[in-house]
Amino acid sequence: MRVLLFGKNGQLGSELVRQLQEKHEVLSCDRNQADLTNLNQIWSLVAQHEPRVVINAAAYTAVDKAESEPEFAEIINAIAPGVMAQSAREMGALFVHYSTDYVFDGRANSPYDEDYPTSPQSVYGSTKLAGEKAVGAAGGDHLILRTSWVYARHGHNFLNTMLRLAKERDELSIVDDQQGAPTYVPDLAYLTSELIDRYAADSESIHSGIYHASGGGCTTWYEFARKIFKLSGNGKIKLNPIKTVDHPTPAKRPSYSVLSNEKLYKHFALRLPQWEDALTGCLSSD
Repeated sequence: MRVLLFGKNGQLGSELVRQLQEKHEVLSCDRNQADLTNLNQIWSLVAQHEPRVVINAAAYTAVDKAESEPEFAEIINAIAPGVMAQSAREMGALFVHYSTDYVFDGRANSPYDEDYPTSPQSVYGSTKLAGEKAVGAAGGDHLILRTSWVYARHGHNFLNTMLRLAKERDELSIVDDQQGAPTYVPDLAYLTSELIDRYAADSESIHSGIYHASGGGCTTWYEFARKIFKLSGNGKIKLNPIKTVDHPTPAKRPSYSVLSNEKLYKHFALRLPQWEDALTGCLSSD
């Protein structure tokens, strides 16, 4: 089955290409081949390749920088995905899009389900929510997978930042009052691959909508860092827990953004591993 993927060089996009090409014909684009500010180019690429599935693994993910570049973040995170979804609909293709836990305000104290009212607190969260709405409004077959705290052994993410800092410093201060669920990229890519395989076998088996797809359990950035250092043999580094107010950033983060994955399991009997197990597997694969 032919799959057209945007964002092939990102940490998720590159892993999707690696996994999907084992079973499918994957046509992938980077920012040089697909300028997401050029909406006509998006239409042309989809029309040219006539895929059965279109995947958007591209996004503006610089959360703090987005506060000073709201228009650019809006184009990449909202307008371009809407055009992708429209062009996929015209081709009769499934559109797969990824969103974020940052569409919520962080005031809950139990995992968010897909129907919980959204209230993003940052430009990044607002533009990702606008992207969700644009994809849904396009009207074609679509899956919007909200995820959280994504990491892999390549790319810019919390795991790699901690491993780098462990080589440079003896002591670190990490925020301990933001709760979420780390999500390992290969696990998210594998889940996506499973959904696409099912669509290939029976397109009626896919129910369009928003699904939460994050690692199981929850933790804080501080505890996530502690586990990283323990598993990577950097247990001697001194970690200091701090509050969000002690580490101000341009963009406001939700203090609680754990996602409930029950809808995903109910519809597809799929569930991502617990975050501790995924991290153990990640760091033991070196």
